[in-house]
Amino acid sequence: MGQALFGIAQLLLTVMMYIIIIQAILSWLVAFNVINTYNDFVRSFLGALDRITEPLYRPFRKILPDFGGLDFSPLIVLLLIIIVKDYLLPGAYLSLAQ
Repeated sequence: MGQALFGIAQLLLTVMMYIIIIQAILSWLVAFNVINTYNDFVRSFLGALDRITEPLYRPFRKILPDFGGLDFSPLIVLLLIIIVKDYLLPGAYLSLAQ
């Protein structure tokens, strides 16, 4: 049972990492006018990604100072996900397995 929960947690964290990376790349493409936001599919896809990631970014955006046009909250969230996924989760699983 614990191994299944560990696997599910690892999978969810990996999916969140990919969602954050995709959202960051798409935001750059929109900023440089590579992707047209007048397309309904693109606009709805970007809106969905924003609704998924905004609750993760919001606490860090409140804490971080204003860096002009740069948003470092995705980077911080990615680093935290990597720390949890690679260091905290396996340690918790090993301590529960003993």
